[in-house]
Amino acid sequence: MSDYINKMRREIEPIRQRLIQHPVYAETKTIEHLRLFMEHHVFAVWDFMSLLKALQRNLTCIDLPWIPVGDPETRYLINEIVLGEESDIDENGKRTSHFELYLRAMDKAGCNLNSINAFIRHLEGKSSIAESLSISNAPLASIDFIQNTFAVLNNSKPHVHAAVFTFGREDLIPGMFLSFVSELNKQSGDKIRTLKYYLERHIEVDGEHHSDLAYKMTEKLNGTDPEKWQEAIDEVKKALFQRIKLWDAIALAYKR
Repeated sequence: MSDYINKMRREIEPIRQRLIQHPVYAETKTIEHLRLFMEHHVFAVWDFMSLLKALQRNLTCIDLPWIPVGDPETRYLINEIVLGEESDIDENGKRTSHFELYLRAMDKAGCNLNSINAFIRHLEGKSSIAESLSISNAPLASIDFIQNTFAVLNNSKPHVHAAVFTFGREDLIPGMFLSFVSELNKQSGDKIRTLKYYLERHIEVDGEHHSDLAYKMTEKLNGTDPEKWQEAIDEVKKALFQRIKLWDAIALAYKR
């Protein structure tokens, strides 16, 4: 791993630790809490897919007529990640995207899917993201999270997008949360079996293979330019703070 990647990791480690140790994990104690968590978090799952596809759009050719775009190694890295995120396997071995898998996990857990379904339906009808979020009555913290990501996508360059993708979404799920989900699944008669699989798959794929690919992609795009790396560090910190705000809002919602 390059000195630049190691510097990035050192810079963001205090914020990353705040996320891993966030009280929301310990305060998620019931299936009702878990449902509320998922009803907020699902918008971040969609947001992740949008960030991924923005990278693919900028680093490969998705238009006609086709022409070679960018560096072949970078094209490979992003296409490999897209393949896994958009066409992975579910717990039954069937192809699905991680977003669709999460929706199914929500349905099985008894979550309210009205907001996220309305959001997707309005996007399919060509409404803007802002309008779709408003009409769908999405949680305010989830709206803020998405708006921050799209501000990055609209106002910065692929080297920043790659860093936010890589470090703003690193494996941040503490083991104690997965243990809680596993135990709650036993108590709830397998209602959250799909969520348990989603989390385990996320750690297995995103936390290992995809992380390695994303590190390489970030290194390729930032090169040895100190200014690019500093821009990337600044935006990654903002993304992580935005995740903290989302977790704060969920923890507060538990007390209402």
